[in-house]
This record gives sequence, C-alpha cells and structure tokens, in this order.
Amino acid sequence: MVYVTRREVFSASHRLTNPELSDEENNAVYDKCNYQYGHGHNYILEVIVAGEINPKTGYVIDLKKLKKIVREKVISKVDHHHFNFDIDFMKGIIPTVENIAIGIWKLLENEISEGKLYSVKLYETENNYAEYKGE
Repeated sequence: MVYVTRREVFSASHRLTNPELSDEENNAVYDKCNYQYGHGHNYILEVIVAGEINPKTGYVIDLKKLKKIVREKVISKVDHHHFNFDIDFMKGIIPTVENIAIGIWKLLENEISEGKLYSVKLYETENNYAEYKGE
C-alpha cells in the first residue's frame, strides 16, 4: 500500500459558538474563539490517498487529477470565506477543525476513483490539527 498526499493552503474565518448555549457558556467553552465577529486562520489541508501502484502509469493517483479535485471540490468553496455564513457544507455545524475535516472528507469521498481516500488532515495552526479517516 502506498500513500500519496496533496497539500493545499487556504485562508478562512469562523466563530466557535453553540446557539443552544448562553453567552456565558459559549465564552467559557470557546473563550476568544467565540469573538462576536469571528477570527481567521491560514489552514493547511492534506488529502491522503492510499492504493496500489498502477503498473501502467506508476501512480496510485495522478497528482494533477488529485490537485484538480481538491481545488474544485474544497478550496474553491472555502478560501477567503467564513465557515459560519458562506459555506454550505458547514450550515448548522459548529466549525471546529474536527467538524471541518469531516465536512471536507464528505466532499471528497466519492470524487476519488484511483486509489481510496485514506485521510483528511486539517491544520488550523502550526500546532493544532484534526485528522479524519472516515467512519
């Protein structure tokens, strides 16, 4: 089994808040991430595809194809947008890095026909990231 990765960078904003909680509870849970107008990150996305090498091409997946899929299905929807307001796949979902990674997985899981989507890793900061490998 070989694992290939496409890395993309995008900028987006979000506000961590749960409408079922009071302002005091949201502040206690999310602290400065609950700022009324939100805040932004320069996210790093890693999409990992696993599979056997095709002897005819030498690829698990042509990385040009993977790049096109990731940019069309994900980056075009999230770059320079606000997760709470602009991004359909996050409507009604608290936009934590964990939930965003799951949302991105759902966008990609049926788009990859060479190899198999193995992992979506999303870095929110240099030190904080979530990785999702499907259900």
